[in-house]
Amino acid sequence: MDSTQPLLLPRSDGVVPGVVDFRGGPASRASTGRWSAAMFVLGVEIAERFAYHGVSANLISYLTGPLGESTAGAAAAINAWSGVATMLPLLVACVADAWLGRFRTIVLASILFVLSMGMLTLSSSLPAFHSDGCGSFFTTHAANCTPSPVQVAIFYVSLYLVALAEAGHKPCAQAFGADQFDQGHREESVARSSFFNWWYFGMCSGTAATTVISSYIQDNIGWGLGFGIPCLVMVVALAMFLLGTRRYRYYTSTQSSPFARLARAFVALLTGSKSGHDDAEFSAEHREEVSGLLRLFPIWATCIIYAVIFSQSSTFFTKQAGTLDRRIGATFQVPPAALQTFISLTIMTFIPVYDRLFVPAARRFTRLSSGITMLQRIGTGLVLAMVAMAVAALVEAKRLGVARDAGLVDQPKVPLPMSLWWMVPQYVLFGLSDVFAMIGLQEFFYDQVPDALRSIGLAFFLSIFGVGHFLSSFLISAIDGATQKSGGESWFANNLNRAHLDYFYWLLAGLCAVELVAFVVVSRVYVYKKRVSHHDNNVAVM
Repeated sequence: MDSTQPLLLPRSDGVVPGVVDFRGGPASRASTGRWSAAMFVLGVEIAERFAYHGVSANLISYLTGPLGESTAGAAAAINAWSGVATMLPLLVACVADAWLGRFRTIVLASILFVLSMGMLTLSSSLPAFHSDGCGSFFTTHAANCTPSPVQVAIFYVSLYLVALAEAGHKPCAQAFGADQFDQGHREESVARSSFFNWWYFGMCSGTAATTVISSYIQDNIGWGLGFGIPCLVMVVALAMFLLGTRRYRYYTSTQSSPFARLARAFVALLTGSKSGHDDAEFSAEHREEVSGLLRLFPIWATCIIYAVIFSQSSTFFTKQAGTLDRRIGATFQVPPAALQTFISLTIMTFIPVYDRLFVPAARRFTRLSSGITMLQRIGTGLVLAMVAMAVAALVEAKRLGVARDAGLVDQPKVPLPMSLWWMVPQYVLFGLSDVFAMIGLQEFFYDQVPDALRSIGLAFFLSIFGVGHFLSSFLISAIDGATQKSGGESWFANNLNRAHLDYFYWLLAGLCAVELVAFVVVSRVYVYKKRVSHHDNNVAVM
């Protein structure tokens, strides 16, 4: 997993090569890009996280409450939806790189977020969408209202429109933010490396805020208001993003669309034909793009179980927390979904530590500007994810024991005499794992793809989690059916006091151990991409 960093030499500070400003003219280095532009992009991403997690963080409570779905069915539905949301970026990123551009895609995705969140708000609150007419912005209606077929249909249409909006935002916003830093400029190259850390810090701040605020409102005031507030936040964020239009750098490309280039290159690779000078020139350039993507596949494949593990924090963890003693003081009850805040808080706490303390300390030993290589960072995250699932299994075994000892096995609605703080360590470990693996994967799939395919590279990264969510949904459905057929209780029974989530967590920990071995093997033979610096005809030495 070793790599050598590029040697970046000084260059003149006039215009940025290959970049235009909002008028289409040469982009001045002094007046465009860098952090002053990236902060606008970061702002809209924080709002997008607030909106998306305002739906996803507590979604299992809405599905098993107002919509009346089973625990296993709700978890499978959420994983399927999350899978679509993280697979669609592959298609949307191609459209963005080929026709719309990243800036326009972000604007359109933000508008779609506003529309879909507005539809969710209406479907959950207007009396016309409930068979008994009792909907309201200010009611949780978990037990007293019956959802009509119209409400369920509009809810799921809105939910998948949110997934489409997410697909536009995820690869394009991050790539557009990173585009504000010139990788061929010494100072900006260093700043871009830090950008990925602070980007994730901003994402987590939005996630933490909505997990606390929205989940409390949804559980205690009303789902309509709980979905409506993220919608308003997205409106404000879109306006702020547009204010930065004059500051942004817009990368131009004279190449054909990613669809056309990749399709032609795949055909050329399969046929191995060269018909004339033009085709030979095409083979020397465009085949490299396909090869550049294909060589990332082993890393992609050995991170799938990490993505399966990642999906558990917003489903089964939340249902477990709902069975515990969540009291703080005499009257306040912590919303179950609010425990996810510990993931975000851990990330927000540790990213500055990683960026300002760990990297400089590691740099003294490795002599790498990033402290450790991207693959070493990802591998560390996989180890932490495996440990997190082992801890989660032990805590769940403890919870089941408390239920038996207290005689509450068949009283699932009675809080167990076990504090919710028992679950905090597994959330903290999830957060630490994300600091290493999640950010490492983002930087890896942005940095290691051909320059013209960076949105696709980040979409390729997101597809890890799409496949992981789908695999999680499949595992849950298959295990649920298999354990019920055997005559016993399902591992995912609606009464969690009779379920066996601990078995499921041990299974995931074991699969992660196998995946880790495979990851180490493919990482040791991986060769990092060579870069060419923009520094006045000087080549970056790898």
